[in-house]
Amino acid sequence: MVSEGPFLASTTHEPIDDRFAPHEKRWIVFLVSCAGLLPMFVQATFVPSIPEIAKDLYSTHAVISLSISVSILATAAGSLVWAAYSSFYGRRLMYLWGVPVLCVGSCGVAVSTSLWSLLFWRFVQTFGCSGALPLGAGVIGDIYKLEERGTAIGIFFGAILLGFAVAPLVGGTVAQYWSWRNLHYSLAAWGLLELLLIYFSFPETSHPGTLGIDKITRKRWIHITWVNPLSSLWLLRSPNLFAVMLASTLVLLTDYVLLVPLAYTIGVRYGITNEAIIGACFLPNGLGNFIGAPVAGRISDIVVRKWREKRKGVWCPEDRLRATWIGGLLMVPLSVGGSGLITTYVGGSIGLALNLLCFFINGMGVDFIVSPIASYNVDIMHSRSAEASAATAAIRSLITSVVSTLVIPSIERIGVAWTNIIAAILALIGQGIIFLTIHYGDRMRMRTSVDVGHSTINHREQSIE
Repeated sequence: MVSEGPFLASTTHEPIDDRFAPHEKRWIVFLVSCAGLLPMFVQATFVPSIPEIAKDLYSTHAVISLSISVSILATAAGSLVWAAYSSFYGRRLMYLWGVPVLCVGSCGVAVSTSLWSLLFWRFVQTFGCSGALPLGAGVIGDIYKLEERGTAIGIFFGAILLGFAVAPLVGGTVAQYWSWRNLHYSLAAWGLLELLLIYFSFPETSHPGTLGIDKITRKRWIHITWVNPLSSLWLLRSPNLFAVMLASTLVLLTDYVLLVPLAYTIGVRYGITNEAIIGACFLPNGLGNFIGAPVAGRISDIVVRKWREKRKGVWCPEDRLRATWIGGLLMVPLSVGGSGLITTYVGGSIGLALNLLCFFINGMGVDFIVSPIASYNVDIMHSRSAEASAATAAIRSLITSVVSTLVIPSIERIGVAWTNIIAAILALIGQGIIFLTIHYGDRMRMRTSVDVGHSTINHREQSIE
């Protein structure tokens, strides 16, 4: 008997989730993590090489920086496209289509001789790899049980977010001592290797009978179907999905407040002018991501099991969000606010060391929120988890792109301390939204006027049958 209320009774779904052996699941997580790491390098290695690109193309830093906006647009559009089509054709095929686009775009960037060719190929390059995040989350949701999913998604996020911190150091070093063009040739080679690994060792993970193409009775040898990529955005009609998207965005803004103006805050305050050293200052945040994401995922699985036992086998998806408290109330607001105050009032090597510690704590704290939220999205939108992740990522990237342009002007106008304090307050507001979702999320999901196909036990049982 399935509960008709907001809580979902336990059921047996091992036949679906145990299609792959444990070692096969680990290999799949490794592959999607490598695929997710690549777009982080595509994005973050570009910024330190802007001066060299501007010099090579006889342009200015500001004009070349337009490619960052182009990349954000491509990321938002591409993630929606790949996720929507993955629900029809499957995860594996989207990887096999997207990675070649990345390789061609990377080679195009490497041979660019004008601004317009650079912008065009940069769009192609970023579009090709933009599906890695939503597809990876969808794959993990396909192969792991509810009580194991958080740990796997935590490992996935930890791996890819480490690239966000390591990539600027790599990009700055390569641009200074090698060539920005060779960097993009290297990204194409990485993509080619990833393509071969996926082709020969990555299986389709979507549940049997759930893909759109599975429901077509008369298939052609090449079956091309139009799938509206914007349909994924319609999932954000769900108050639950919209709430956690907004909360995670407010939390992630603290990363941008700390890291985007690094050369103007840490660099100026502590007299650091070497680009490689400034890039190295990103590493503590990346290390915090790398450690924090799997730990947060593991904790969220423990919390789910604990509350499920309290309810005698009844599951409430919002229980996973209870794992965000330590990150949202303490680690994120204290680290970003503390960094602003330390930068303003504490000089010398002590101030620099304390700032790097704040970066590390912030990296961990952000993952203590983002990782459980990513797992929660998969929990409540299991059959359309890739689309839910894509919609969240698209809107989040658009918001952060706009807000990040205001960080340096804000620092110039009101100072780094007040800018960081505002970011800390916004993070606390985000945690408040999570608090409301935990306590009222069950009622929000039960509102039929905004039903977007939330996962239920019935869905799971139908998949098993």
